[in-house]
Amino acid sequence: MSMAPVIHISEAEAASDFASLLARVRAGAEVVIERDSQPVAVVHAAPPPRRTISECIALLPEDSTATIDSDFAQDVVAAIKTHRDPLNPPAWD
Repeated sequence: MSMAPVIHISEAEAASDFASLLARVRAGAEVVIERDSQPVAVVHAAPPPRRTISECIALLPEDSTATIDSDFAQDVVAAIKTHRDPLNPPAWD
């Protein structure tokens, strides 16, 4: 398991080029912002949004025949195995 790179920068560097700091975070780095070599803040990517099962079910049309039966977990595992490409939704989604 590879760990995200950790980058240490000063407060001044973070403030002067915040766009670059965010670009590093989007690329997978964790950025430690320091003052006098002491950590002040840690910036890392936010966890991806996730829906609960109840939220997913609420999105189904009223006439849906979907059910959570004894094979549901196996169906989910099978779906995940066949769709291994990363999800890259548009920024506005």
